[in-house]
Amino acid sequence: MLKKKYNVSVEATLEVIGGKWKCVILCHLMRGKKRTSELKKLMPAITQKMLTQQLRELEEDGVINRIIYQQIPPKVEYELSDYGKSLEGILNSLCNWGEQHIIRVYGDKEGMLEESILNE
Repeated sequence: MLKKKYNVSVEATLEVIGGKWKCVILCHLMRGKKRTSELKKLMPAITQKMLTQQLRELEEDGVINRIIYQQIPPKVEYELSDYGKSLEGILNSLCNWGEQHIIRVYGDKEGMLEESILNE
């Protein structure tokens, strides 16, 4: 593994969970195991290629587990690893801050959020 120096430790965090989709994927996985197709339905704006790429990166970083079931047709599910579960507090804080930001900027949280299991 290459040694890397960070200017500030948040860079290391963002290296793992940064980007548009990783936190969203992790928030869905906080609610339990999901198949790729389930995640795609929950995030219709993400492309299949991007979803696959983000899942691979999260798995490589040890944040999620990929579970392969030996059956026909093949079945693969993703879940938070124990290491990934340590991000729950951070993800909840990000969601709470986002809600407050939406209210501050737009005044109406309900009118600005899509219907989603995460927004209940």
